[in-house]
Amino acid sequence: MKFDLDAVFVEHRCADSALATRILGALARDVPVTHVADNDTREATRPAPGAPDPFGAGKRRLVIARRKTPFLAPCPAGSSEFACCGYLVLTLASNCPMDCSYCFLQEFLADNPSFQVYANFADSFDELDQLAANARGRIFRVGTGDLADSLAFDSITSISRDLIDFFASRENLTLELKTKTDEIENLLAMDPRGRVLVSWTLSPDAVYRSSEHLAAPPSARIAAARAVLDAGYRVAFHFDPLIAYPGAERDYILLIDELLDVVPPKQISFVSMGGLRMTPGLRGAARSRFPGDPMLCGEDVLASDGRFRTFTPLRLSLYRTLADRFRKAGAEIPSYLCMEPASVHESVFGAPPVRPAIIGKRLARG
Repeated sequence: MKFDLDAVFVEHRCADSALATRILGALARDVPVTHVADNDTREATRPAPGAPDPFGAGKRRLVIARRKTPFLAPCPAGSSEFACCGYLVLTLASNCPMDCSYCFLQEFLADNPSFQVYANFADSFDELDQLAANARGRIFRVGTGDLADSLAFDSITSISRDLIDFFASRENLTLELKTKTDEIENLLAMDPRGRVLVSWTLSPDAVYRSSEHLAAPPSARIAAARAVLDAGYRVAFHFDPLIAYPGAERDYILLIDELLDVVPPKQISFVSMGGLRMTPGLRGAARSRFPGDPMLCGEDVLASDGRFRTFTPLRLSLYRTLADRFRKAGAEIPSYLCMEPASVHESVFGAPPVRPAIIGKRLARG
């Protein structure tokens, strides 16, 4: 296991589940395990009063529980305000053992910061089959990387194996596993049959060193991408958040050059970009927890959507720099912007975004 745990909590009704058996069998012997009453995990796992960093402490407490609400939902970033990529989110876990200074989970999960994994995750397969049955002929891209990294802790949960086995036999469903790790051992043991996409969020070394605590180095992520590509998976990359700092454009170009030296452009399924954006609450939490991170102190303004965003000319310049470099890569790579209005998309790419259903299909099948 590549991440430290201080404690594990198991709901009574999950004690005999296959997932609990896997996790407890893989744990180091010195990690304490506590069985707690069903529906009582939040109180049981709450850090001690006065803890200097309750959110950071919560990340090191793993909870095995049942999910009581649906697993499948539209991406919360999609709205009438922003151009949408047609992504669907499958929530199989909550929180992340990594600790990126800009991460929105610091605000979103502030009241319930333990790392939760859902023992009844296989129930999500019924929801996916129902989705496919109700929309025959459509192709959907479904990802697990919204409230949790898709592969963090996969060495002890092995959920990726169950997911890949399921999606490999569904012709109109594509799985996206989104990660900042190089935890790909389980993937290399499976045959995705062309229906699984693995995507990495990439940042320059300066951002990684300053802001992406416990994540794999960018070079390790790129090497992992090449390894899964050679094993029959599709790959994609997210440059999100793009952060404007002195020398950023140079550093992002160097990062893309490193990527294209390892992964052929024609084998990149798509690229997404998104600027650093923070609600006032997230901005305050991030700066409080990481007061020495210069990446959190750039030139930003409060935008109409209530988020602090990088000053528009700086943001557009970064977008255009990356888009231009990928255009010159020697192969047409589908690209889109995350949580940006259609006007920004048109300014960067020279054309308005296509409808969500169309881009969703393109990204799902490549």
